[in-house]
Amino acid sequence: MTRRGAHAVPDLVARARRGDPAAVARLITLVEDASPLLREVMSALREHAGRAHVLGITGSPGVGKSTSTNALVAGMRRAGRRVGVLAIDPSSPFSGGALLGDRVRMGDHALDKDVYIRSMGARGHLGGLAWSTPQAVRVLDAAGCDVVIVETVGVGQSEVEVAGLADTTLVLLAPGMGDGIQAAKAGILEIGDVYAVNKADREGADRSRRELRTMLSMAERREGGWRQPVLKTVASTGEGIDELLAEIDRHAEWLAESGELTRRRTLRARREVEAIALATMRARWGETGGADLDVLAGRVAAGDVDPYAAADELLDSSR
Repeated sequence: MTRRGAHAVPDLVARARRGDPAAVARLITLVEDASPLLREVMSALREHAGRAHVLGITGSPGVGKSTSTNALVAGMRRAGRRVGVLAIDPSSPFSGGALLGDRVRMGDHALDKDVYIRSMGARGHLGGLAWSTPQAVRVLDAAGCDVVIVETVGVGQSEVEVAGLADTTLVLLAPGMGDGIQAAKAGILEIGDVYAVNKADREGADRSRRELRTMLSMAERREGGWRQPVLKTVASTGEGIDELLAEIDRHAEWLAESGELTRRRTLRARREVEAIALATMRARWGETGGADLDVLAGRVAAGDVDPYAAADELLDSSR
């Protein structure tokens, strides 16, 4: 690390705290690129983060996630809130960059200095998020955003990871897309805090809402637990968005009053620490233990040693 690089981080953080979008962009780029400066960045951000409400938005492709995000941002700005948006897009197989570019689809807010929108490529990471999303959320949080919205690639069997990152998870569905089956298959009945049937001006919206309510009513719920609301919206016109924002706020209040917010954030921090530790261990194995791993794999395949003993030996050699 150069001396110039070492002094760059405090300056970037100070500028980001003042709302400089270029500094925020640079910090998120450092996160995405796993820069050697990343440890210093996270250390500098620590005391400034932890204030923003993190809203995860997920749903099947075509339900209107970006349009809904755009409408929610507009509602939040009317309430005077600073908003950060991380839109996780499929990645280009060539550059690793985001393909869809939600910046284009959220152009209504492009000139608003209190809205920061960043498209991030998933880069092959399962779970509907980019691997660097938790650190990028921390950047926007520390930069003074009141709300950080994380919009996932889309819901599928593996794309429910947003629930582990968000304080509140909003699940969007749409009539006529077989979402009742999709909800049961993908497990999104277990991750949502608030549900919305978007494109509710289409035929079948009431049926979709009724079916979803029925499925949610059959789920086990501890006493005093949150009862997930199911709303109807037409994000393209703004219909139902104010009611949706009110339910998101109500959930935020419940989180704080019930102690669930602390529990969720502690669990989130635990996952993040574990992921960083595992990534560090893998990097060390790549540097020093690759040959050892090949030898051990051969011994396991030959039946000379069991996989647990081999793993212990590999861990001992990496210390």
